[in-house]
Amino acid sequence: MNQLRLGYLYGIGAYLLWGFFPVYLKLLRPAGPVEILAHRIVWSVAFVALLLAAMRHVGFLRTLARRPRALAGIALAAVLIAVNWGTYIYGVNSDRVVETALGYFINPLVSVLFGVVALRERLRPAQWAALGVGALAVAVLAVDYGRLPWLALTLAFSFAGYGLVKKRLALPAAEGLFVESAVLALPALAYLAWLSARGGLMFGHVSAGHTALLVLAGAATAIPLLLFAGAANRLPLSTVGMLQYLAPILQLGCGVLLFHEPMPPARLAGFALVWLALVVFTVEALHHSHSHRRGGQRRS
Repeated sequence: MNQLRLGYLYGIGAYLLWGFFPVYLKLLRPAGPVEILAHRIVWSVAFVALLLAAMRHVGFLRTLARRPRALAGIALAAVLIAVNWGTYIYGVNSDRVVETALGYFINPLVSVLFGVVALRERLRPAQWAALGVGALAVAVLAVDYGRLPWLALTLAFSFAGYGLVKKRLALPAAEGLFVESAVLALPALAYLAWLSARGGLMFGHVSAGHTALLVLAGAATAIPLLLFAGAANRLPLSTVGMLQYLAPILQLGCGVLLFHEPMPPARLAGFALVWLALVVFTVEALHHSHSHRRGGQRRS
């Protein structure tokens, strides 16, 4: 199998797993969102540690220990991904899967905005138009919900911020996930101990299947990230960008078709504006990439 086809398989696999993740999270109830988050952190550390030991990639920790700025960046990334994971778990288990899907539809637009603010990137007119349509979509959805879609916005901004920090750190996927989870592991273990002392811990008290699913949360977190890293190393960035819409489409389908969450006309109109913004953004990016390649070929 050639590397391009393998990249597609890795990418589709990653986004399929992320797309159906709400179904997995629903199975973790009656554990609360914070307990699920704590287990996701603790078992991620255990799973990735075993993986790195098997791959004999443990020497990176000594190198990283001599880079205090990188450690500070990892701590910031850990906080951002914890906010993202916790918000997502809360959204799914409070029957707001549709709003969580909205967050990941908005995410590419927020990433562009961060590029302007943090990296001083200059946008082309069509990109500004896409951002404007996205802002209009948020306004329409705020009217429909009777409030700002804060859950979707928290997901979009936390994940865009996480992506920005990760871009600057440039750590491999498995090593990065291990250190980020390790930063969060002590607070997570402390919370689980406190919950157990209060008699509120669900782990080990519901069923053997429920306990196994909580333990597997580490693998369920790490495997899609590793597949994504494999895809990113083999596919053009524009292709990875197109594939990323697969996950929120599947999440939206789960919310509406599996969990029967409401989709009134005003909410559908808001989503339609988000999709329009993404179409404008994606078509413009593909056109610009194609023109850039043609210009490079002419110069050569």
